[in-house]
Amino acid sequence: VQLREKNISYNEYISKAVEIREICHKYGVPLIINDNYRVALASGADGVHVGIEDTAVSEIRKNVGDNFIIGATAKTIEQAQKAQKDGADYLGVGAVFPSPTKTNAIRITPEKLTEICKSISIPVVAIGGINLENVHLIKNCGQSGIAVVSALFSQDDIKESAERLISELRKET
Repeated sequence: VQLREKNISYNEYISKAVEIREICHKYGVPLIINDNYRVALASGADGVHVGIEDTAVSEIRKNVGDNFIIGATAKTIEQAQKAQKDGADYLGVGAVFPSPTKTNAIRITPEKLTEICKSISIPVVAIGGINLENVHLIKNCGQSGIAVVSALFSQDDIKESAERLISELRKET
């Protein structure tokens, strides 16, 4: 689970992260904080995910232990390889489709997603506008997983939507 808060204070972010961390850990799910590794450390979260303009992966790695998860955004092979070299544990790659949660996101093609996946050895999570209607277009690109928001949380039945998405991912192509 990734907690992404852009418009709250540092202390509010930590408080919310602690609350959500307790729920996540109750179910054995890691909590990743978006953009702010200091909030992640202060809240006891399991890691951080940083974008290209955020604190550098290499700087974060110097300030955290080996058990702290660092995810990084990449949109090119060069960015992916640099993030891996600098100590990222996984990459978020996309947006592979238009995303209602990040309308200004730079898009990449499924072909570019495949190239990035082949260029590194750490796991890749495809991000951006992925839903039940389009997930089949990226099933064989080499990513380890997908990240979704609207595909679940804009639906009336979140659990059913998650089950349908998982079912679609597991279908043979």
